[in-house]
Amino acid sequence: MSQLESLSQHSLVVADTGDIEAVARWKPQDATTNPSLLLTASQDPRFRPLVDNAIKEARGDAGIAMDWLAVQFGREILRHVRGRVSTEVDARLSFDAEKSIERARRIIGLYERLGVGRERILIKLASTWEGIRAAQKLEREAIHCNMTLLFSFAQAGAGADAGVTLISPFVGRIYDWHKQQRKVEDIAIGEDPGVASVTKIYAYYKKHGYATQVMGASFRKTAQILALAGCDLLTIAPDLLEQLSKADGEVPRQLSPEKAKATAVEKLDLDEPAFRWMHNEDAMATDKLAEGIRRFHADAQKLERLIVSLAAARAA
Repeated sequence: MSQLESLSQHSLVVADTGDIEAVARWKPQDATTNPSLLLTASQDPRFRPLVDNAIKEARGDAGIAMDWLAVQFGREILRHVRGRVSTEVDARLSFDAEKSIERARRIIGLYERLGVGRERILIKLASTWEGIRAAQKLEREAIHCNMTLLFSFAQAGAGADAGVTLISPFVGRIYDWHKQQRKVEDIAIGEDPGVASVTKIYAYYKKHGYATQVMGASFRKTAQILALAGCDLLTIAPDLLEQLSKADGEVPRQLSPEKAKATAVEKLDLDEPAFRWMHNEDAMATDKLAEGIRRFHADAQKLERLIVSLAAARAA
Protein backbone atom coordinates (compact mmCIF):
# COMPACT_ATOMS: atom_id res chain seq x y z
CA MET A 1 0.00 0.00 0.00
CA SER A 2 1.26 3.47 -0.86
CA GLN A 3 1.27 6.31 1.64
CA LEU A 4 -1.41 8.02 -0.45
CA GLU A 5 -3.69 4.99 -0.27
CA SER A 6 -3.11 4.66 3.45
CA LEU A 7 -3.67 8.39 4.04
CA SER A 8 -6.97 8.17 2.16
CA GLN A 9 -8.26 5.78 4.82
CA HIS A 10 -8.01 8.57 7.40
CA SER A 11 -8.69 11.82 5.48
CA LEU A 12 -10.50 12.85 2.32
CA VAL A 13 -7.83 13.72 -0.23
CA VAL A 14 -8.46 16.84 -2.32
CA ALA A 15 -6.46 17.95 -5.37
CA ASP A 16 -5.11 21.50 -5.12
CA THR A 17 -4.77 22.42 -8.79
CA GLY A 18 -6.38 23.98 -11.84
CA ASP A 19 -4.82 21.29 -14.06
CA ILE A 20 -7.79 19.23 -15.21
CA GLU A 21 -5.61 16.40 -16.49
CA ALA A 22 -3.92 16.13 -13.09
CA VAL A 23 -7.34 15.89 -11.44
CA ALA A 24 -8.36 13.21 -13.94
CA ARG A 25 -5.24 11.24 -13.12
CA TRP A 26 -5.57 11.33 -9.33
CA LYS A 27 -9.38 11.18 -9.13
CA PRO A 28 -9.60 12.82 -5.70
CA GLN A 29 -12.81 13.26 -3.73
CA ASP A 30 -12.80 17.07 -4.20
CA ALA A 31 -10.65 19.72 -5.86
CA THR A 32 -9.73 23.30 -5.02
CA THR A 33 -8.78 26.20 -7.27
CA ASN A 34 -7.68 29.80 -6.72
CA PRO A 35 -6.67 32.74 -8.96
CA SER A 36 -3.01 31.70 -8.96
CA LEU A 37 -3.81 28.15 -10.05
CA LEU A 38 -6.23 29.36 -12.72
CA LEU A 39 -3.64 31.81 -14.06
CA THR A 40 -1.19 28.95 -14.56
CA ALA A 41 -3.80 26.67 -16.13
CA SER A 42 -5.13 29.40 -18.44
CA GLN A 43 -1.70 29.84 -20.00
CA ASP A 44 -1.55 26.14 -20.86
CA PRO A 45 -2.51 25.49 -24.53
CA ARG A 46 -4.37 22.34 -23.44
CA PHE A 47 -6.99 24.46 -21.74
CA ARG A 48 -7.32 27.28 -24.28
CA PRO A 49 -10.82 26.15 -25.36
CA LEU A 50 -12.07 26.83 -21.83
CA VAL A 51 -10.61 30.33 -21.94
CA ASP A 52 -12.19 30.93 -25.35
CA ASN A 53 -15.57 29.76 -24.06
CA ALA A 54 -15.34 32.10 -21.10
CA ILE A 55 -14.55 35.05 -23.37
CA LYS A 56 -17.45 34.15 -25.64
CA GLU A 57 -19.94 33.88 -22.78
CA ALA A 58 -18.80 37.15 -21.19
CA ARG A 59 -19.46 39.21 -24.35
CA GLY A 60 -16.83 41.81 -23.64
CA ASP A 61 -17.16 42.09 -19.87
CA ALA A 62 -13.77 41.19 -18.36
CA GLY A 63 -15.16 40.81 -14.85
CA ILE A 64 -17.81 38.34 -15.94
CA ALA A 65 -15.21 36.58 -18.08
CA MET A 66 -13.16 35.94 -14.94
CA ASP A 67 -16.12 34.26 -13.25
CA TRP A 68 -16.99 32.33 -16.39
CA LEU A 69 -13.41 31.11 -16.61
CA ALA A 70 -13.46 29.84 -13.03
CA VAL A 71 -16.79 28.13 -13.68
CA GLN A 72 -15.61 26.58 -16.95
CA PHE A 73 -12.61 25.07 -15.18
CA GLY A 74 -14.78 24.06 -12.24
CA ARG A 75 -17.26 22.20 -14.43
CA GLU A 76 -14.50 20.28 -16.19
CA ILE A 77 -12.87 19.38 -12.88
CA LEU A 78 -16.20 18.07 -11.59
CA ARG A 79 -16.24 15.51 -14.37
CA HIS A 80 -13.34 13.81 -12.59
CA VAL A 81 -14.26 14.11 -8.90
CA ARG A 82 -17.09 12.54 -6.95
CA GLY A 83 -17.54 15.51 -4.65
CA ARG A 84 -17.08 19.26 -4.90
CA VAL A 85 -14.91 21.94 -6.42
CA SER A 86 -13.97 25.18 -4.66
CA THR A 87 -14.23 28.40 -6.66
CA GLU A 88 -12.90 31.67 -5.28
CA VAL A 89 -14.54 35.08 -5.06
CA ASP A 90 -12.46 38.04 -6.28
CA ALA A 91 -9.89 38.95 -3.60
CA ARG A 92 -10.69 42.63 -4.10
CA LEU A 93 -13.98 41.97 -2.30
CA SER A 94 -12.33 40.57 0.84
CA PHE A 95 -13.47 43.55 2.94
CA ASP A 96 -16.94 43.94 1.43
CA ALA A 97 -19.46 41.39 2.68
CA GLU A 98 -22.38 42.47 0.49
CA LYS A 99 -20.40 42.51 -2.75
CA SER A 100 -18.86 39.16 -1.84
CA ILE A 101 -22.37 37.77 -1.47
CA GLU A 102 -23.40 39.21 -4.83
CA ARG A 103 -20.36 37.69 -6.53
CA ALA A 104 -20.90 34.31 -4.89
CA ARG A 105 -24.51 34.26 -6.08
CA ARG A 106 -23.36 35.11 -9.59
CA ILE A 107 -20.83 32.28 -9.60
CA ILE A 108 -23.47 29.82 -8.38
CA GLY A 109 -25.84 31.13 -11.06
CA LEU A 110 -23.27 30.49 -13.79
CA TYR A 111 -22.71 26.96 -12.54
CA GLU A 112 -26.45 26.35 -12.52
CA ARG A 113 -26.70 27.61 -16.11
CA LEU A 114 -24.26 24.84 -17.00
CA GLY A 115 -26.31 22.27 -15.13
CA VAL A 116 -24.10 22.05 -12.03
CA GLY A 117 -25.99 22.08 -8.73
CA ARG A 118 -24.86 24.26 -5.86
CA GLU A 119 -24.36 21.20 -3.66
CA ARG A 120 -21.23 20.45 -5.70
CA ILE A 121 -19.69 23.90 -5.25
CA LEU A 122 -17.78 25.48 -2.39
CA ILE A 123 -17.43 29.25 -2.63
CA LYS A 124 -14.01 30.34 -1.39
CA LEU A 125 -13.83 33.55 0.61
CA ALA A 126 -10.90 35.14 2.41
CA SER A 127 -11.16 34.67 6.19
CA THR A 128 -11.60 38.35 6.98
CA TRP A 129 -14.38 39.44 9.33
CA GLU A 130 -16.35 40.57 6.27
CA GLY A 131 -15.68 37.32 4.41
CA ILE A 132 -16.92 35.29 7.37
CA ARG A 133 -20.08 37.39 7.64
CA ALA A 134 -20.71 36.90 3.91
CA ALA A 135 -20.28 33.16 4.32
CA GLN A 136 -22.73 33.09 7.21
CA LYS A 137 -25.45 34.61 5.01
CA LEU A 138 -24.60 32.43 2.01
CA GLU A 139 -24.80 29.24 4.04
CA ARG A 140 -28.42 30.14 4.85
CA GLU A 141 -29.08 30.08 1.08
CA ALA A 142 -27.50 26.61 0.76
CA ILE A 143 -24.43 28.18 -0.84
CA HIS A 144 -21.66 26.35 0.93
CA CYS A 145 -18.40 28.12 1.72
CA ASN A 146 -14.71 27.33 2.09
CA MET A 147 -12.88 29.94 4.17
CA THR A 148 -9.43 30.40 2.69
CA LEU A 149 -6.31 32.34 3.72
CA LEU A 150 -6.82 31.16 7.27
CA PHE A 151 -3.85 31.58 9.59
CA SER A 152 -5.12 32.46 13.07
CA PHE A 153 -7.13 30.72 15.76
CA ALA A 154 -9.45 33.74 15.77
CA GLN A 155 -10.31 33.15 12.11
CA ALA A 156 -11.00 29.48 12.81
CA GLY A 157 -13.20 30.25 15.79
CA ALA A 158 -15.24 32.88 13.97
CA GLY A 159 -15.68 30.62 10.95
CA ALA A 160 -17.06 27.83 13.08
CA ASP A 161 -19.43 30.19 14.91
CA ALA A 162 -20.70 31.38 11.53
CA GLY A 163 -21.55 27.82 10.53
CA VAL A 164 -19.36 27.70 7.43
CA THR A 165 -19.04 24.35 5.71
CA LEU A 166 -15.26 24.18 5.62
CA ILE A 167 -12.09 26.08 6.52
CA SER A 168 -8.65 25.83 4.92
CA PRO A 169 -5.78 26.57 7.35
CA PHE A 170 -2.59 27.25 5.35
CA VAL A 171 0.07 24.99 6.83
CA GLY A 172 2.86 25.84 4.39
CA ARG A 173 2.53 29.60 4.53
CA ILE A 174 2.58 29.53 8.34
CA TYR A 175 5.70 27.36 8.13
CA ASP A 176 7.28 29.79 5.61
CA TRP A 177 6.74 32.80 7.88
CA HIS A 178 8.28 31.17 10.93
CA LYS A 179 11.17 29.77 8.94
CA GLN A 180 11.96 33.25 7.68
CA GLN A 181 11.65 34.77 11.15
CA ARG A 182 13.96 32.15 12.64
CA LYS A 183 16.36 32.38 9.67
CA VAL A 184 16.51 28.61 9.30
CA GLU A 185 16.30 26.26 6.34
CA ASP A 186 13.76 23.93 7.93
CA ILE A 187 11.65 23.35 11.03
CA ALA A 188 11.23 19.85 12.43
CA ILE A 189 7.74 18.40 12.10
CA GLY A 190 7.38 18.13 15.87
CA GLU A 191 7.89 21.91 16.08
CA ASP A 192 6.17 22.91 12.82
CA PRO A 193 3.84 25.86 13.61
CA GLY A 194 1.61 25.12 10.60
CA VAL A 195 1.04 21.53 11.66
CA ALA A 196 0.45 22.68 15.26
CA SER A 197 -2.11 25.26 14.09
CA VAL A 198 -4.24 22.72 12.23
CA THR A 199 -3.95 20.23 15.10
CA LYS A 200 -5.24 22.83 17.56
CA ILE A 201 -8.10 23.93 15.31
CA TYR A 202 -9.15 20.34 14.66
CA ALA A 203 -9.15 19.60 18.40
CA TYR A 204 -11.20 22.75 19.10
CA TYR A 205 -13.85 21.87 16.51
CA LYS A 206 -14.26 18.27 17.65
CA LYS A 207 -14.11 19.15 21.34
CA HIS A 208 -16.94 21.67 21.04
CA GLY A 209 -19.05 19.81 18.49
CA TYR A 210 -18.75 22.12 15.49
CA ALA A 211 -19.93 20.70 12.15
CA THR A 212 -17.45 22.84 10.18
CA GLN A 213 -14.82 20.68 8.54
CA VAL A 214 -11.07 21.33 8.66
CA MET A 215 -9.07 21.00 5.44
CA GLY A 216 -5.32 21.34 5.84
CA ALA A 217 -3.88 23.24 2.86
CA SER A 218 -0.75 24.79 1.37
CA PHE A 219 1.76 22.06 2.11
CA ARG A 220 5.49 22.29 1.49
CA LYS A 221 6.45 18.66 2.10
CA THR A 222 4.83 15.29 2.57
CA ALA A 223 5.88 15.10 6.23
CA GLN A 224 3.45 17.93 7.01
CA ILE A 225 0.64 16.02 5.32
CA LEU A 226 1.40 12.76 7.12
CA ALA A 227 1.53 14.58 10.47
CA LEU A 228 -2.11 15.59 9.91
CA ALA A 229 -3.48 12.19 8.86
CA GLY A 230 -7.03 12.07 10.20
CA CYS A 231 -7.82 15.72 9.50
CA ASP A 232 -11.24 15.90 7.82
CA LEU A 233 -9.75 16.80 4.45
CA LEU A 234 -6.27 17.52 3.08
CA THR A 235 -5.84 19.47 -0.16
CA ILE A 236 -2.60 18.47 -1.86
CA ALA A 237 -0.75 19.72 -4.93
CA PRO A 238 -0.04 17.20 -7.74
CA ASP A 239 3.72 17.00 -7.07
CA LEU A 240 3.12 15.97 -3.46
CA LEU A 241 0.38 13.54 -4.51
CA GLU A 242 2.99 11.98 -6.77
CA GLN A 243 5.48 11.64 -3.94
CA LEU A 244 2.92 10.07 -1.64
CA SER A 245 1.84 7.62 -4.33
CA LYS A 246 5.41 6.43 -4.85
CA ALA A 247 6.22 5.98 -1.16
CA ASP A 248 5.22 2.68 0.41
CA GLY A 249 4.08 2.26 3.97
CA GLU A 250 1.16 2.53 6.32
CA VAL A 251 0.32 6.02 7.56
CA PRO A 252 -0.77 6.09 11.22
CA ARG A 253 -3.70 8.29 12.14
CA GLN A 254 -2.56 11.39 14.02
CA LEU A 255 -5.81 13.34 14.51
CA SER A 256 -9.05 11.83 15.76
CA PRO A 257 -12.24 13.05 17.45
CA GLU A 258 -11.44 10.85 20.45
CA LYS A 259 -8.07 12.49 21.03
CA ALA A 260 -9.58 15.92 20.40
CA LYS A 261 -12.28 15.51 23.02
CA ALA A 262 -9.62 14.78 25.64
CA THR A 263 -7.90 18.14 25.06
CA ALA A 264 -8.38 21.18 27.30
CA VAL A 265 -9.14 23.89 24.74
CA GLU A 266 -11.67 26.46 25.92
CA LYS A 267 -14.49 27.80 23.78
CA LEU A 268 -14.02 31.27 22.32
CA ASP A 269 -16.57 34.07 22.48
CA LEU A 270 -15.82 36.34 19.53
CA ASP A 271 -17.71 39.44 18.53
CA GLU A 272 -16.15 41.74 15.94
CA PRO A 273 -13.86 43.72 18.29
CA ALA A 274 -12.68 40.54 20.03
CA PHE A 275 -12.02 38.87 16.68
CA ARG A 276 -10.07 41.81 15.31
CA TRP A 277 -7.97 42.12 18.46
CA MET A 278 -7.20 38.42 18.75
CA HIS A 279 -6.25 38.22 15.07
CA ASN A 280 -4.20 41.42 15.34
CA GLU A 281 -2.19 39.92 18.20
CA ASP A 282 -0.93 37.20 15.84
CA ALA A 283 1.78 38.90 13.76
CA MET A 284 2.17 35.92 11.45
CA ALA A 285 -1.56 35.77 10.72
CA THR A 286 -1.92 39.50 10.02
CA ASP A 287 1.11 39.43 7.71
CA LYS A 288 0.06 36.32 5.79
CA LEU A 289 -3.61 37.26 5.43
CA ALA A 290 -2.72 40.66 3.95
CA GLU A 291 -0.03 39.15 1.74
CA GLY A 292 -2.35 36.37 0.55
CA ILE A 293 -5.08 38.81 -0.46
CA ARG A 294 -2.52 40.94 -2.34
CA ARG A 295 -1.05 37.92 -4.10
CA PHE A 296 -4.40 36.54 -5.21
CA HIS A 297 -5.40 39.99 -6.41
CA ALA A 298 -2.15 40.37 -8.36
CA ASP A 299 -2.63 37.02 -10.07
CA ALA A 300 -6.27 37.85 -10.79
CA GLN A 301 -5.13 41.07 -12.47
CA LYS A 302 -2.65 39.11 -14.61
CA LEU A 303 -5.41 36.70 -15.54
CA GLU A 304 -7.75 39.54 -16.43
CA ARG A 305 -5.08 41.11 -18.67
CA LEU A 306 -4.60 37.74 -20.37
CA ILE A 307 -8.33 37.46 -21.00
CA VAL A 308 -8.52 41.02 -22.38
CA SER A 309 -5.60 40.40 -24.75
CA LEU A 310 -7.04 37.10 -25.98
CA ALA A 311 -10.46 38.69 -26.43
CA ALA A 312 -8.90 41.46 -28.51
CA ALA A 313 -7.05 38.93 -30.65
CA ARG A 314 -10.24 36.91 -31.07
CA ALA A 315 -12.15 39.99 -32.23
CA ALA A 316 -9.47 41.12 -34.68
